[in-house]
Amino acid sequence: MFALTLGREGASLLEHFSRHLLWYAAIFGSFTSTVFLGMALVAALRYWLRARGLRQATASVPPENLPAVSILKPVHGLEPRLEETLESFFRQDYPDFEIIFGARHEQDESLPVIAKLRAKYPQVRTRVVISGDPSWPNAKVFSLAKMMGSSDNSHFVISDSDILVGRDFLRNVVPPLLDPQVGLVTCLYRGIPANDVWSQLEALGMSVEMPAGVMVADMMEGMKFALGAAMAVRRDAIDAIGGMREAAQFYSDDFVLGNLIAAAGYRVVLSHYLVGHVLVGRSLRRTFGDQLRWMKSTRFSRPWGHVGSGLTYAVPFGVLALLLGLGNHHHLRLGEELFGLAWVNRMVLALAVGWRLARDRRCLWLCWLYPLRDLLGFCIWAISFTGNKFFWRGEPYQFGEEGRITPVQRSIEFVRDRVPQAHD
Repeated sequence: MFALTLGREGASLLEHFSRHLLWYAAIFGSFTSTVFLGMALVAALRYWLRARGLRQATASVPPENLPAVSILKPVHGLEPRLEETLESFFRQDYPDFEIIFGARHEQDESLPVIAKLRAKYPQVRTRVVISGDPSWPNAKVFSLAKMMGSSDNSHFVISDSDILVGRDFLRNVVPPLLDPQVGLVTCLYRGIPANDVWSQLEALGMSVEMPAGVMVADMMEGMKFALGAAMAVRRDAIDAIGGMREAAQFYSDDFVLGNLIAAAGYRVVLSHYLVGHVLVGRSLRRTFGDQLRWMKSTRFSRPWGHVGSGLTYAVPFGVLALLLGLGNHHHLRLGEELFGLAWVNRMVLALAVGWRLARDRRCLWLCWLYPLRDLLGFCIWAISFTGNKFFWRGEPYQFGEEGRITPVQRSIEFVRDRVPQAHD
């Protein structure tokens, strides 16, 4: 009888301790997410002030001082709105540029779209480089190395096929490279969704969560990475790190490229210019899979930073507090207040970063929906700590140390001192 009573008391004490621990977690998470909101607002103001100076500086560069540029555009298959996104690069108001497309095979479904645009804009110099089956872990970097090797220019702009830009894109991102101390310029981007719910949520994350994290990182330690949506880079900076092959072992090749260029002594500049990231209609499964792949990449390449990023979310801690309050009516008001604080926290972030800074109008009338994106992001973050396998462009891979990737079904012959040869 004594043992039974002691067992009940022990279970009661354990339950009491667990409940208090959960309350502490909810309060602490609410505090850290509020701190992050404050940092994001300060970082956004800092970015806005610096962007004004960058915009004025780029506008003052005479056209005759602008260097010739090669736009490197890897393509893979027929994506929705592909013609629209690619055409935005043909329409650049820039004195001297060419577009180099890179495809793996001559049967790639994107090539007829490219042929149509080449016929529509005969004045734009273009060519297509067929890379063949990649022998490097990262197929895109393998293609980029061939594309870069086919050009005589010293200035490049690397951009994904689903990026939409204005006519003044090159005119704004290239001029900072005239400073020999600047090796790379990278751009923030806003999400452009399809009509389905899941791409709407993902686009909100692109317009709010991504810029907020980048601006805070820039404020705290400077730009030491790049964003693959749009990067302007000089050949001497690429040569200084040993060539594109140095990023070929990583899924986050853009991050690694910026990191290596910064480590080589060059400055990485966060441009004032924002580009659009076009999303396709997608299911929850595809949305979940894409974001889980990105999260896993961060987990392996920046493990401690990835762990700490869990404390920047707000809504999960508000939900936890609300559930605890519903379980104990004495603390119901506290739970409701923390939940309300979390919801308002993310709405303010959506308005300040997404609407005012990223100029995504949807963030004005969908700011009430962004907290759901915050909750979904936290769930994906938690699941990202499981497993090391992922699918990318229809191929299975697995993550290794420092974010290196290995194809599961494709053999590789990765030679660090050999650049693959290109053919048109």
